[in-house]
Amino acid sequence: MDRVLVLDFGSQYNQLIARRVREQKVYSEIVRHDITPGEVRARGAKAIILSGGPASARASGAPLPDPGILALGLPVLGICYGMQALALLLGGRLDGGRHREYGDATLHLKAASPLLAGLPETSRVWMSHGDDVSALPRGFKTIARTPAIRRAAVSDEHRRIYGVQFHPEVAHTDEGGRILANFLFRVADCRPDWTMRSFIHDQVEETRRRVGGERVICAVSGGVDSSVMAALLRRAIGTRLVSVFVDNGLLRKGETKEVRRALGRRLALNVVDAREEFLSRLHGVADPEEKRRRIGRTFIKVFERAALGRGPVRFLAQGTLYPDLIESRSALGGPSATIKTHHNVGGLPRRMKLELIEPLHELFKDEVRALGRELGLPDALINRHPFPGPGLAVRILGPVSPERVALLQQADHIFIAELRDSGLYDEVWQALAVLLPTRTVGVMGDERTYENAVVLRAVTSTDAMTADWARLPDDFLARVSNRIIREVKGINRVVYDISSKPPATIEWE
Repeated sequence: MDRVLVLDFGSQYNQLIARRVREQKVYSEIVRHDITPGEVRARGAKAIILSGGPASARASGAPLPDPGILALGLPVLGICYGMQALALLLGGRLDGGRHREYGDATLHLKAASPLLAGLPETSRVWMSHGDDVSALPRGFKTIARTPAIRRAAVSDEHRRIYGVQFHPEVAHTDEGGRILANFLFRVADCRPDWTMRSFIHDQVEETRRRVGGERVICAVSGGVDSSVMAALLRRAIGTRLVSVFVDNGLLRKGETKEVRRALGRRLALNVVDAREEFLSRLHGVADPEEKRRRIGRTFIKVFERAALGRGPVRFLAQGTLYPDLIESRSALGGPSATIKTHHNVGGLPRRMKLELIEPLHELFKDEVRALGRELGLPDALINRHPFPGPGLAVRILGPVSPERVALLQQADHIFIAELRDSGLYDEVWQALAVLLPTRTVGVMGDERTYENAVVLRAVTSTDAMTADWARLPDDFLARVSNRIIREVKGINRVVYDISSKPPATIEWE
C-alpha cells in the first residue's frame, strides 16, 4: 500500500492533513518532524508532507527536518511553516512580520504546475502566517501569489519539491482537495488503494500472525470503536476472543443493559461490575488529567484480573484510534501540544502483564464507522454518538461522587431521549451534558433553591478534528431544559454551549 508521511511541526491541523490524504484513498500517517532518512525508507514512503507549525523557522532552535530526507528523491510538499522550513534548508531566505496574513486570501495563479492543475485563475485560500519567503532557493519558481505576498506557492519541478504558504487541508481553502489530489496523483503517482476492505484483510492476517493460538481479552465499552474492534478480531480468531465489558459506574443511564442487549450474544460478552473500585479511585480528584490516568490504570487492573480467571491470556485488545494517539502525543513525542491524555494511551501503567493489541490505531472515527458497515454491524450501533472512555468522569467538572454521577446520568438521559424522539439525534455528531462545579440560586414553588447547573453541548462535524455547535431549535432546547429542571432534583439551571472547535474542544475536560 502506498504511504504518505506527514512530518509533525506542531500544527493543530496535522490530523486534517492526514485525513484529507486518506479521503483520496491514499494511506497517510503522522510522524516526528526529525524522522531520519533511514526511517523514511523503512516505512516505504511514497511522498512526504511537511506540516505547518506555531514556531518561526527563523528562530534559534526551531524544528527543522533532517536535510537527508530531501536527498531521497521523494516528492515533497511543504505547507505554511513546512514551506518556510524547505526554503531555509535549500538556501532561500525568510522575512518576518512584513506580510502577515490570517484568514481568507485570494490566490492568483502565475505559472503552470502539476500541483495547481485544474485550478481557476483565482480562488479563496486560508492563510495563517507571520513569516514569508523573501528569496527562493535555486531551482524554484513562483507558481501563485496573493495580494499580500509574492510567493504563495512555489515549486522545483525537477526535484518534485513544492511549497504552499496557505493551508489546503482546511475547508476554507476552496481548491484544497484538488491541490492535495494533484500532489498525490500527478506528482507522486500514488495509487488509491486505502480501502476498508483491504484494511480488514491486512488486519485479520496480522492478528492471526501475531496472536497465534493464544487468547485475547477484548475491552468492550458498547461504543462504536470497541464494538467494531471486537467484530474485526472475532473474524480473525473466533472464540479465542474473550470480550469483557466493565461497568465502571461512569456510564450513561441504562448503558449496561443496552450493551448486554446489543452485543451479549454477538460477542459472548462477559460483564464485570467494578463500580465501587473506580469511584473509590476517583474520590476527591478534580484534575481532569489525573482522572484519566487513574481510570486508565484501573481499567488495566480489572482486565488483568479478568485474564487470570480465563486461563493463560497474553493479549489485551482495546479500541484506540489515531486521534487518541495524536492528542495524547505519547506515541510521537513531537512538538505539538498535548490536548488531553487519553485514558487508553497516556493513562496506562508503565508495567503491564498483558500485551496490547490495537487494530484500529491507524483509523479516524469516520473510517471506523465505514469499517463497521463493511463488517456488517447494524446502523443503530455504528451511528451512536462518541462517548469518552473515562465516561462521565470527564463530564463532571471537579471531583466525582456517586451522587453527582446520578445527577448527570438523569440530565444526559433526558437530553439524548429528546434528541431521538425529535428526530435530531442523527443530525448531530455528538451530544452530551456537563455538570458544572458550582451551584446557582433559583426559585421553585415560591421557595429559594441553591442547586447545580448543567450545560448541554451538541456539535456537528465530519471527523471531530473540527466541529461547530449545533443550531438546535429553540423550542427543543426549551423542552429539554424544562424537563431537566422539573424531573432532576438537584438541578435548577440549564445552559447551552455555543462554542466551536477550535478554539474549544468537544468535551469540556
